[in-house]
Amino acid sequence: MRTEGNEGVIVAPADAVRVRARVEVPINVPGLGRRPSTMVSFHGLHDNREHIAVLLPGWDRRSDPLVRVHSECLTGDVFGSQRCDCGPQLHEALAICSHEGGIILYLRQEGRGIGLYNKFDAYLLQDQGLDTFEANAVLNFGHDMRDYRVAAEMLRALDVPEIRLLSNNPEKGAQLRAHGVGISDIVPTGTFVNENNHAYLTAKRERAGHALEV
Repeated sequence: MRTEGNEGVIVAPADAVRVRARVEVPINVPGLGRRPSTMVSFHGLHDNREHIAVLLPGWDRRSDPLVRVHSECLTGDVFGSQRCDCGPQLHEALAICSHEGGIILYLRQEGRGIGLYNKFDAYLLQDQGLDTFEANAVLNFGHDMRDYRVAAEMLRALDVPEIRLLSNNPEKGAQLRAHGVGISDIVPTGTFVNENNHAYLTAKRERAGHALEV
């Protein structure tokens, strides 16, 4: 359920999403070692998926905490795949947020929303010369199937109406604003280029407008 607010901004009912549980989970941040974190689950998210927020100490010192909205990438986040920049972006976000306080919203939207197996199929097409967006089209998917409404719902449940967004993706900021999240600043991510992801990053810059120096 949703209602339309001023200027077409989508506003969810205040009680539509709520925190389900907060769990203290020490984590290992690459380069920094053990750090405390609080992992938060939610009830009532519109897509019924198990997204989580990771709160790093100091996140609540500012009215506009630093937030990284990170889409799950099993191959990059867990196995260190060199075909994308997802793992290094997550590690960077963990390091920055551990240092100054911040929030990571970890969204279960593998492969820009097409799922893990479909992502593998897209990889096979890329091996034949297509870029990541062309491969999605051949598989009858849009260029980017992610819906950041769920991130806005999580932020409202955490009582965070305004953020500084850690991102190089203009679509992410546009969707969050459309769903009622105030963004006081866009903090660019680093660019993590290697010989295996250069074409992928170039496609993201040229086809989707990502702020990348490739």
